[in-house]
Amino acid sequence: MSSHPAGGASVSPFKQPKAVFAVAFACVVSFMGIGLVDPILPAISHELNATPSQVTLLFTSYLVVTAVAMLITGWVSSRIGAKNTLLAGLTLIVVFSALAGASPGIGAIVGFRAGWGVGNALFIATSLAVIVASASGGFVGAIILYEAALGVGIAVGPLLGGLLGHVSWRGPFFGVAALMALALLATLVLVQPTPRPERKTGIMEPLRALRHRGLLTMSLTALCYNWAFFTVLGYAPFPMELDAIQLGFVFTGWGALVAIFAVFGAPWLQNRFGIARTLYVNLALFAVTVLVIAIWTTHPPVLITAVIVAGVFIGVNNTVTTQAVMTVSSVERPIASAAYGFVRFIGGGLAPFVAGKLVEHTNIHVPFYIGAGTLVLGIAILATAHGHLRHAERVQAAGVDETEPMSGPVAGPDARPAEAPSSYVAVVTLEGNGHPAPPLAGQGAGTPIVAAVDDSPAAERVTAAAARLAALSGRAVHVLHAREGVVTGEAAADVESVDAARAAVRRHLRRLADQDVPAVGHVLLTAAGHGAAGRMVAEHANQLGARLIVIGAPSHGGVAALMDASAGRELARHAHGHLLIVNPALAPLDASGTAA
Repeated sequence: MSSHPAGGASVSPFKQPKAVFAVAFACVVSFMGIGLVDPILPAISHELNATPSQVTLLFTSYLVVTAVAMLITGWVSSRIGAKNTLLAGLTLIVVFSALAGASPGIGAIVGFRAGWGVGNALFIATSLAVIVASASGGFVGAIILYEAALGVGIAVGPLLGGLLGHVSWRGPFFGVAALMALALLATLVLVQPTPRPERKTGIMEPLRALRHRGLLTMSLTALCYNWAFFTVLGYAPFPMELDAIQLGFVFTGWGALVAIFAVFGAPWLQNRFGIARTLYVNLALFAVTVLVIAIWTTHPPVLITAVIVAGVFIGVNNTVTTQAVMTVSSVERPIASAAYGFVRFIGGGLAPFVAGKLVEHTNIHVPFYIGAGTLVLGIAILATAHGHLRHAERVQAAGVDETEPMSGPVAGPDARPAEAPSSYVAVVTLEGNGHPAPPLAGQGAGTPIVAAVDDSPAAERVTAAAARLAALSGRAVHVLHAREGVVTGEAAADVESVDAARAAVRRHLRRLADQDVPAVGHVLLTAAGHGAAGRMVAEHANQLGARLIVIGAPSHGGVAALMDASAGRELARHAHGHLLIVNPALAPLDASGTAA
């Protein structure tokens, strides 16, 4: 159900290979780029005699090119591999950020920011997957590092931009180039080559994916939201009338709230109120905040406070919308992510430039009124997909997404349809271990015992305990393995392949066969995190009629233990039977109940 390291002692999730830390450091620098240029926008405008609308092209060229490049990231990565794609992205960022810093005029900076955008697209499309692939002793710590990098980068970027920008507007560009060069070298040396996917992604697949109504509707909603987001981020610094350091502190406060609510606030709100209500209320409150900015644009104290508060709604929306997109879409996760990124970044890229032009032809309040209006439009668009949102809530309540096919290569010759399929849980059921297939509850046999396992050696204790109980009671064992995925506000990745998950289940089935215990294995597709895995196992065990679920105790320490605990809480909350927790730190018990 979750990846634990071998052995019984509590293990720190941060005992990861150096490769994980190398990519995490690169993620910090990459996420800095979101707010890095905000503190230096007025300085660039003044020193290069550029109008605000010309300066906002730093956002437009960067984000529009990032949007278009998102369409080719899957095509590139499936042909040269994730590591090489990551290195290509890092190289482009180093080169073009340095060239931007050395530029003589605004036109050159805008052009080089476009090249930076290509590198950014290649990087964000593969960084999470490379971190997960490089992790050892469990992916939990790697995910925490990635989300910590996201938070630190967003929060620190504006501060670094302000401090370096106070010396010269060129400082932030050269700073990024230097830091990314270090990250590039570390990634080149420390990260092992990643295998290429068996299937090559077609270059038009992300665009074709937008034929899916749920994906298109969520993407258009995100376009409206990003229009308001980058109107605030790209133009609000001008009427604040602050220097670079002061702007750095303002947007550091904004970035800190974005990070906190993206990583912690959004999951809590989504679990508490559901996807639909969270999105509707969050977009409405963000619209009110942007309206406040529009009314009091020329009152710096109100403007500054409203911009910082906007970080709350931006953080929540980033995470919840991405989770919803990955759930409602019927296409593969990387393709859905590329299509969604293309549409939303187009809105974010065009908004700052349009804001500058509107100010030139009207007044400084108009862009923010339009930003508030686009959020209302986004709510209206979202309402047309209410059925898709309800579907996403049901799927996430079960803890899975339904992008995995249930026939063909996934099912394979040794899989059969689940005998008691859930309405919302996608499951591949493997044939038994050579003994008569155990019947389900209500079919003339005792209730089965469920063993919830992962792919670690510690999971053998779970199977062994289930086998002893089954032998004593004459019951069968159902081995459940939840295939987890990772979705953050900026990226998505699968932790393991379907084949790897099936292989893990087969190993446990063979152990049960050696003890003459009838068993069937199930791979549950795909949990979006530890809490979702716990819900999924509970729901499937309930459908099997199981009165006992055997699980392993968390073996991670520190912060990661909270993630394992979330799986246990959700399992206990939704299971209809008893839970038996096997402590891998203790010697196993024999049939008499004494230590072996």
